[in-house]
Amino acid sequence: MSILIERFNKIKSNIELANSPQKVNIIAVSKTFTLEHISPLLEHGHQHFGENKVQEAVSKWTKIKEENKNLKLHMVGKLQSNKAKDAIKLFDFIHSLDSQKLADNLAKYERAINKNLSYFIQVNIGNEIQKSGISVGELDPFYNYCKNEINLNILGLMVIPPNDNKSEKYFKSLNELNKSLALQDLSMGMSADYMEAVKHGATYIRVGSSIFGERS
Repeated sequence: MSILIERFNKIKSNIELANSPQKVNIIAVSKTFTLEHISPLLEHGHQHFGENKVQEAVSKWTKIKEENKNLKLHMVGKLQSNKAKDAIKLFDFIHSLDSQKLADNLAKYERAINKNLSYFIQVNIGNEIQKSGISVGELDPFYNYCKNEINLNILGLMVIPPNDNKSEKYFKSLNELNKSLALQDLSMGMSADYMEAVKHGATYIRVGSSIFGERS
């Protein structure tokens, strides 16, 4: 058995042991890794993969997605508004919806090619200047705008918590915000903290190095 599959199965069994009431989808974040490196997981039948650069994703995944209609591609990195058109064509989920300008562009290109994606609103839960995301205070009006005025399919909220070893506190807060908007899905948790995220209601976890190894 490939070491990738062993690592992947370990994550799955950890999640199962947590007895989480919600279904947890593992997004294998394959950014910077070649298809050759990723292929054991593809051959294993895994369907959710994450990338954080549009150009890399286009060159890596376009052909494979045409051949495998069940494959779901997640944009998990910062998305520039000028890349929205290419992102709409390739991706199925966007986890980093973080501004009205980006939302407007995505809605425009969705209409242009008649394709509906699923979105997570990125929340800047720690009010970090260097980090993208909608502030907690602006979340309600932004959500209402995206859902009711431009008809984006908002699944839930996404967070990259501050790097202060208190991620559990932020996951708990995000879960409460998600419930306040009556949203069902939560994108939170990475290799280091996905078990805390699952405990606080994550339905999509974004795991890279724990599956693929360290990036060079």
